[in-house]
Amino acid sequence: MLVTEASAWVRRWAGLLKPGARVLDLACGSGRNLRWLAAQGLQVTGADRDAAAVEPLKPLAEIIVADLEEGPWPLSGRRFDAVVVANYLWRPRWPELLALLGPGGVLLVETFAHGQQFIGRPARPEFLLQPGELLGLCQGLHVVAFEDGFEDPPGRFVQRVAAVREAPPTPGAAATGQARHGLGRPAS
Repeated sequence: MLVTEASAWVRRWAGLLKPGARVLDLACGSGRNLRWLAAQGLQVTGADRDAAAVEPLKPLAEIIVADLEEGPWPLSGRRFDAVVVANYLWRPRWPELLALLGPGGVLLVETFAHGQQFIGRPARPEFLLQPGELLGLCQGLHVVAFEDGFEDPPGRFVQRVAAVREAPPTPGAAATGQARHGLGRPAS
């Protein structure tokens, strides 16, 4: 079943993004999240290895066609206000993915978790997060929201995180403690 509607998780937490933010949709596929993010007035970059899938997205966003798992990292030196990853996991690139987040940058991830192998695909362990693993991968970020469980419908095991790389304090500003972020509300 091809899903064309943007992720409810992405829609819910997009309120963390500033107007006009630079957003990377990593492994964007046919662009269900990219299309929605662009429609919100955000500056979107999509990266995927499937040139045919991303061709229709070129009028909406900067498109990078590259193998995200092998060869040189195609996003070296780039910074984004947000990185969105849905239904994709490649652990060896996680440090490079986190390096893409600028100060105040938002990470929105939603992907398959352990348990999925018993009900469908993906079933290989390298594509499934272990219980709580996503929290560990987000060490050093301020986690605003996390979920780890079974979603029905559509019937899948997932982990999700909304996290922020806190900006360093402004010199001379009063210390106010840890930044607080509004809890997401589903966007239309």
